[in-house]
Amino acid sequence: MMDAILRFLIGGLVVSVFAILGDMIKPESLGGVFAAAPTIAFATLSLTLHKHGAAYIAIEARSMVAGAIAFFVYACCVSFILVRWRPKSLMAAITLMPVWFATAAAIWALWLRR
Repeated sequence: MMDAILRFLIGGLVVSVFAILGDMIKPESLGGVFAAAPTIAFATLSLTLHKHGAAYIAIEARSMVAGAIAFFVYACCVSFILVRWRPKSLMAAITLMPVWFATAAAIWALWLRR
């Protein structure tokens, strides 16, 4: 129960900070990007540090970075396809999901597997 309360408080504080940063950055539509994932990651890592220690969260943080890199590659591919050939967004997003999974698998095989 205490973990949930801490996660709520940390998440609320960090969301507020990132929302302010999002308002300062142009275009303002990026505000949502800054408010979502970093907040969850920060809250999760801080609570995990308290429970499991620094070595454990180092692995977790590395995994989060790998997932973000894989998603970035996927998003760039989807963006390129949408601009280049103008298919329906849902079709491009679903069709290119194997790019995301393959990138994540490659990062795991080259960097995370131990």
